[in-house]
Parts: sequence; structure tokens; C-alpha cells
Amino acid sequence: MIYTVTFNPALDYIVFLDGMALGEVNRATRELIFYGGKGINVSTVLNMLGMETTALGFTAGFTGRALEEGVASLGIKADFIRLPEGNTRINVKVKHGDETEINGQGPVITDEALNALYTKLDTLTSDDVLVLAGSIPNTLPDDVYERIMARLEPKGIRIAVDATKDLLLNVLKYHPFLIKPNNIELGEMFGVVCETEADIEHYAKELQKKGAVNVLISMAGDGSMLVTEDGQTLRMGTCKGKVVNSVGAGDSMVAGFVAGYMKTGDYKEALRTGTACGGGTAFSEGLCSRETYEEMLAQLS
Repeated sequence: MIYTVTFNPALDYIVFLDGMALGEVNRATRELIFYGGKGINVSTVLNMLGMETTALGFTAGFTGRALEEGVASLGIKADFIRLPEGNTRINVKVKHGDETEINGQGPVITDEALNALYTKLDTLTSDDVLVLAGSIPNTLPDDVYERIMARLEPKGIRIAVDATKDLLLNVLKYHPFLIKPNNIELGEMFGVVCETEADIEHYAKELQKKGAVNVLISMAGDGSMLVTEDGQTLRMGTCKGKVVNSVGAGDSMVAGFVAGYMKTGDYKEALRTGTACGGGTAFSEGLCSRETYEEMLAQLS
């Protein structure tokens, strides 16, 4: 089973406008609603790929009920913890020229609720995979990822972490199975600018020295690079298509990589599957569909 954790999920409300004027009434030409949060995105793509997954996290209020019902309608298994107060956040994304986002804050996660999550995670075994993705809400301790990984370390669970800078650097001592910074984030972690593929490979290997098992670097239009635990450096180009969506492509890549590796045990195939899923989401209004995934995969054969 592949488990995902989303600390601060959201209803993503996408509004399309022909024009926008501040201080006036603006009428949408089209609207979409998605059930968001990086971990939920990962579970959604895993489910599309036919992988068994359970989405963990926290929900609250009437918006939380809507999110729970929406996730269930997609056929995704979830085991959310209900919070006693507040509402699951709504993130508004305005599509007019450059995308503008207004992200809600989300509810307070109590100590009792966090302990309930720990209890659920304690049931995982070495046959399971855990994906920790996204930022940490300000109502939680900054080191919650570290606490989770330290707690699970004796079990030998493969853990993928998709986070940024210090949040990512601080978990390396627990030997995450996969980390996925982009090339800019990679440079920021070392206070440098990665200008060449040699730079990217060098600093990816430095992250391995700090404890990461596999390092997947996304490089926007230049594709991706994977430095594996068995000493390989693999490159993959990008899929071809029109980019229409900036949300969830990285999550999709993580999902595809984990699914590809779980199915085949082959890192090159994992990279190919991850690239196809990431491209499929970038070229779609929502997350990658099975049909789009197959189209992307064919480009990479």
C-alpha cells in the first residue's frame, strides 16, 4: 500500500476570466473545482495508475465534508482525521493572463489530532510506501516530517519526501527513499546556482552523501535527472504539448515514479513513468488522466 499525507488539503476553485478589474464585479466565464493538496494529488494519480493507495490527512467543517465526498467519488481510499473546529481551506486560482492564487489558511491541527495521525502511521509495515508532500501548516511543529520519519525509521518503510530547502535537508538523516527538488531548489540548498548538468549531478550526489537514497531533479523544459542508489545517473527529456496547468505536475511525477518503481523495480522505467505523469498533468486542466498518460508514455518509448 502507498500512503500519502496531506496536512492542509483544499478545495481548489479555478475561475476563468476574460478580463479583471480591481474594485469592480468580475464575472467568470468558466469554473472548475478540484480536490487538492499535494498528497491527495499523489494518491489521485496513483489511483489512475491502478496502484493501491490511501490518502491520510486532516479535514474540518463543511468544506472538509465536500472534500471527503469528492475524493471518494474519484474512487480514492482515504482515512482522514476530522478536526473539531474550523474549515478545510479553499484555494482560489484566477486564470486571466498570469495565474493568480489566493490560498486559504486552513484549520488548527490539535495535538490530539496529530497523535491520531501518528497512531495510523504506526500501523505501516516495511511492505508499505509513504509519501510526505508539501509545506507544514503553522499550527504544527516545523519538524513534524522529522518526527514522523524518526518514528518509522526502525520499520524500514520507503518514504518519499517532496518538500523544499530546510524542510528537505533536515530529513536527509533518515534516508528518504526519494526526494524531488527542482534544479533551482537544489542550488538554493547549497547557496549556488546550478548552471550546467554537471552542476546538477554534483549537488544531487551531495544530497545522497547527506542521506538521500534516490534524488530526482526536475529541470522544467530541460527534462529531469535521476541519481540512483546504485550509482546510475539517468536523464529524461520532456513530453511535447501545450502547458495549460501549473498545479500538480510535480506531485504527478512523484506518483508516477513511485508507481513505476513499485511495478518494475527498474529506475529507468520509474523515471519514464514519472515523466509521463508529470507531462500529462502539465498539459491538462486537472491531473493526468489515463488516456493522457498513455499518450505521454508513447512519446518516451
